[in-house]
Amino acid sequence: MSTGTRPAPARIAGPLTRTVVAAVAALALTACGGGTGGSAPEADSASSSGAGARSAAFPVTVEHKYGSTTIEKEPKKVVTLGLSDQDAVLALGVEPVGVVDWFKEKPYGKWPWTKELWGSDTPEIVGERDEYNMEKIAALQPDLVIAQYSGMKKEQYDTLSKFTEVVAQPKDYPDYGAPWEAMTRQIGKALGKDDQAEKLISDIGARFERVRDEHPEFGKLTLAVADSFEAGKYSAFTSTDPKAIFFKDMGFELKPEIDKLARPGWNVAELSAEKLNVLDVDRLVWVTAGTDADDRVKAEPLYRKLKVSQDRRDLFVPYQDPDIGAAFSFNTVLSIPYAIEEITPLLTAVR
Repeated sequence: MSTGTRPAPARIAGPLTRTVVAAVAALALTACGGGTGGSAPEADSASSSGAGARSAAFPVTVEHKYGSTTIEKEPKKVVTLGLSDQDAVLALGVEPVGVVDWFKEKPYGKWPWTKELWGSDTPEIVGERDEYNMEKIAALQPDLVIAQYSGMKKEQYDTLSKFTEVVAQPKDYPDYGAPWEAMTRQIGKALGKDDQAEKLISDIGARFERVRDEHPEFGKLTLAVADSFEAGKYSAFTSTDPKAIFFKDMGFELKPEIDKLARPGWNVAELSAEKLNVLDVDRLVWVTAGTDADDRVKAEPLYRKLKVSQDRRDLFVPYQDPDIGAAFSFNTVLSIPYAIEEITPLLTAVR
């Protein structure tokens, strides 16, 4: 299973060949008539048929990791390349025509927090994680490509910019390290829906505040999130990972030692069994692929010596079925309410 939580997912993408770049440029020119001009009549039509209020927000300029992008007209065909970007786009009333796959599950048919918003529409799968099929993207003739929760490389950005507008990941954060609020704002601005984006952010903030008010004890507890992809190897998620951010927003204190153990630019600290003591916290959330991984962790002799294990203050939560781990791995304006509803009873049951 590819969860997007392994170390440094941004390192997966390889360099684009000159052949691919040339093919994409040629396809873009053929499909779009040279750039994004092919979609202009659609935007003009929308403006004259009552969408003027939304179109009035344009042009907008969005700053990002690779500079800034000016979007002249309301985008009608949007491709999302961030692993969870489609959620905020859907929440703002736009159905992407292309998305990337993260969990090797069709993102438009699996997750309970987006299923109704997709309806019967089926977006094109244009990549997996940071490996994008440039020809497929160009063939969709998008007005806009959004890549927020991503590790998009400059070469990929340059290639896409030959035929469409691209809003890359936020500039003030490491790849995969921007908080959900920052990514939602970037997406809202690119779509000309700042006010709607701020309303979404405010509503989610209120949900987190309600959890903290109802469970003030969370603020007195340290918490860590971990996983184990193979025997003898363990991963503790840093404070820039969405999962850790989710629990911090719920009120828990994170453990700074985990950040210090991580390699620069990585979203996890890799641990051997001998270093599992860093996970001896008040609440430990294991998010794994299934019961086999859970049983393997529980059977580790050095893990069994930890107080968090002996006192049974550890939680073993699946990524999928139910989709709790996936929900706080996405940590978006759509998945957060589901994650809060599912995880809160589990956390409060631990004494």
